[in-house]
Amino acid sequence: MNKSRIIILGVAVGAAIGAGYLAKNLASPPQQVVVAPAPEQPTVQLTDVLVLTQDIPMGEMVGSAVKWQPWPSETVNGTFITREADPKALDELQNAVARVPLLAGEPLRRSKLVGDGQSFLSAILPPGKRAVATRISADTSAGGFILPNDHVDVIMTRRTDETTSPNGFITETVLENIRVLAIDQTIHEDEDGRRVKIGETATLELTPEEAEVITVAQQMADRLTLSLRSVSDSSEQSTDPGFHLVTGMGRGDSVRVIRSGEVKIEGTRR
Repeated sequence: MNKSRIIILGVAVGAAIGAGYLAKNLASPPQQVVVAPAPEQPTVQLTDVLVLTQDIPMGEMVGSAVKWQPWPSETVNGTFITREADPKALDELQNAVARVPLLAGEPLRRSKLVGDGQSFLSAILPPGKRAVATRISADTSAGGFILPNDHVDVIMTRRTDETTSPNGFITETVLENIRVLAIDQTIHEDEDGRRVKIGETATLELTPEEAEVITVAQQMADRLTLSLRSVSDSSEQSTDPGFHLVTGMGRGDSVRVIRSGEVKIEGTRR
């Protein structure tokens, strides 16, 4: 046998061996890749909490603006209303009244609601304060634009003797920076037929001493005017300018006039 035939035979044998090896690998099942399981994430414990679904202004009923919502248990504190502790709260609190403005998305708290058998006004009145109603009209209350939670000054205008005041009137501020708790509003129609709300009585938040001042001022005054203050001025301290009405000691711009044994306080021109 010559050399060329031997070479061709060797190549054929090698090709046959390679084809057999390839066929064997293709016939064997593929190796499975084992993936290690990922570590399990800790489960967040949830608690159903009563949450507001919309804003509720102060003095308005809660109504249907609440729902149960899952809340992370670790962030739930004792002031929250939970389904576990109070399962009937969703129905029981629909007639509750907001003591302060409530915001959508916040958990409802009983401390922000008026309690059963308690009036709204007494519930929002801070300790040590008194609520006193004062008769007003549109022309004496900033054109009817004074609303609850606004701060005002109370100005008293009264007639006096021509000898002490040539124009016949004295005007003085008797209370400063007073919070308005409520405005009694009724609906009227103006000249153009539009329905508008005009406040007729303002309920003011006063200290006992200020309550005495406003009581005396209402007896003495021909007119009491509410002067609306800027929001930026509401933090200023009051100077209690009207206490002289109660004490009878007069003030810096007034004099005591004694006639026939009768003491009368009269203002001086500034």
